[in-house]
Amino acid sequence: MLRTYKDLKVWRKSFNLCISVYRVTASFPPAERFGLTAQVRRATVSVPSNIAEGYARETTRDYIRHLWIARGSLAEVETQLMLSRELRMVDLPKLEALLTDVAEVERMLSALIRSLKEKGSDRRG
Repeated sequence: MLRTYKDLKVWRKSFNLCISVYRVTASFPPAERFGLTAQVRRATVSVPSNIAEGYARETTRDYIRHLWIARGSLAEVETQLMLSRELRMVDLPKLEALLTDVAEVERMLSALIRSLKEKGSDRRG
């Protein structure tokens, strides 16, 4: 039984993705501190943050909307990580591991959205 958003597997997986992105971006060039480093970190933090915020909302509709926002942020993360590879800021094995995690979170978000839509209730409880 879910008691809080922290019980959601997708929240835990996206939270761990944040930690991984922070670790990888720590080695980005200092010149990117306010550029790509900050942008990918913000986008990554947005994923579990929106999952948590949506979970705390009163209606399923609000919850689903926040899950879609999280999914959009995840697409940003994927794009920014791919860009960081093209700019040679991250090596291929690290990028592949991160992109695997991104894809898993995306699948989990999609499944949760689908499940909530199928339930059809506008009140969570």
